Amino acid sequence: MERRFDQELATLKDGLVLMGARAEAIIHKAMEAVQRRDEHLAEEAIADDRAVDRLEIDVEESCVNLFALRQPMAADLRFLAASLKLSNELERAGDHGVNIAGNAVRLSRLPRLPLPPEIAALAVMATDMLRDALSAFMRRDAASARALVPRDERVDELNRRIFKDLVARMRSDPGNLSCYLEWIMIARNLERVADLATNIAEEGVFVSEAQVIKHDGRMGRRD
Repeated sequence: MERRFDQELATLKDGLVLMGARAEAIIHKAMEAVQRRDEHLAEEAIADDRAVDRLEIDVEESCVNLFALRQPMAADLRFLAASLKLSNELERAGDHGVNIAGNAVRLSRLPRLPLPPEIAALAVMATDMLRDALSAFMRRDAASARALVPRDERVDELNRRIFKDLVARMRSDPGNLSCYLEWIMIARNLERVADLATNIAEEGVFVSEAQVIKHDGRMGRRD
C-alpha cells in the first residue's frame, strides 16, 4: 500500500513539474512573439495553454484520489492540500502568458517600436521566480522559498519604473499610445506571474514547516 502511494505521489509531482514547465514555455513563447511581432507564434502560445488546462484537471483528480483512497498523514497531507492550490496557480501563470500572447497579436498590427529592455528583463525575473518557487516546493526547501521575497520586491519595483516611463512616453508621444498601453499590460502580467511564484513559495513553507504565512506579511504581495 505504501509503495503504491509513493508511486502515485511521484506521478502527481511529475504532473506539477510538467505544468510549471509548460506555463513557463508559454510565457517565453509569448514574449518571443512580442519581440518578433509574430502573430502566428502568439497564436501558438495561446493554443499551448490547452495542455496546461488538461494537466490541471489531471493533477486535481490525482489529489482527490490520494485524499480519498490513501488517507495521507502529516507532511504528505500538507503536500496534497498545497498541490491543489499549486495546480491553480500554475494554470493562472499560463493564462498570464496567454494574455501576453494577446498583447503580441495586437502589437503585430501596430507601428514597430523597439521593446524596452526593462520589460524583457522583467520577463526573465518573473519566469525564473516561477521555476525556482516550484523547485523549492518540490524539494520542501523553506529557506529557498523564503528567499523569493526580495526577488518579488525587485519585480514590483521594476514594474513601477516601467509604468512611470511608459506614462511619460504616452504624454510625449501620443501617436503611439496603443503600443505603450500594450507594453504596460505585458509588464503587469509579468508582475502577476511573480506574485503567483510568491504564492507557490508560501505553499512550500507550509509543506516544509507546517506554517501558514499567507497573511503575516513575511512573503510579500500575492496575486
